[in-house]
Amino acid sequence: MSVAVPVRRKVLIDYLRESGIADERVLAAMAAVPREHFVPAALRHQAYEDYPLEIGEGQTISQPSVVARITELAEVTPRDRVLEIGAGSGYQAAVLAQLARFVFTVERLPRLAEAARGRLAELGYRNVSVQVMDGTLGWRAQAPFEVIVVSAAAPAIPKALVEQLTDGGRLVIPIGELRRQELVRVIRRGDRFEDSRHGPATFVPLVGRDGF
Repeated sequence: MSVAVPVRRKVLIDYLRESGIADERVLAAMAAVPREHFVPAALRHQAYEDYPLEIGEGQTISQPSVVARITELAEVTPRDRVLEIGAGSGYQAAVLAQLARFVFTVERLPRLAEAARGRLAELGYRNVSVQVMDGTLGWRAQAPFEVIVVSAAAPAIPKALVEQLTDGGRLVIPIGELRRQELVRVIRRGDRFEDSRHGPATFVPLVGRDGF
């Protein structure tokens, strides 16, 4: 990549900060991940623009401001085990991996999962595991998780996901219709689940038993 990449990345981080992302750990994680490696080669010149980009298979890499917002809402700590639903290109997992102890990420499309796995390994991410499975069911064999992040939109909160949260665990997920959703955060308090809403979002649909 050209020498301008670090400059474009810094401009993006400054934009995220000005847009309201206040957690400096999240901003540092975003700054550490080379987003240009997670987009198709033909689109690398747009890697640090704040909009989603197509990555093939009818899927997209989320715009940076949305990735930052979701990560901030998740309140990831260095001891957390994180489950991501919808690996896509692997970008969100890479950001989470900067902050968490370990990231488990699932993808329903084998070709995307294989590419994400190779990309993350090539970039040196050793605390991420990518598997192909129905993300609406979570990853019961590795549960429970302190954090679950869903990078696709669901019509309702999948029951399996909240069941796989630790006490105090956080789930961040876009909920709504196919073309319009809202970011929702759920916090588990024992047998109770507290949810709050955090603004509009637009994601590709979550496909699976408890998705679209």
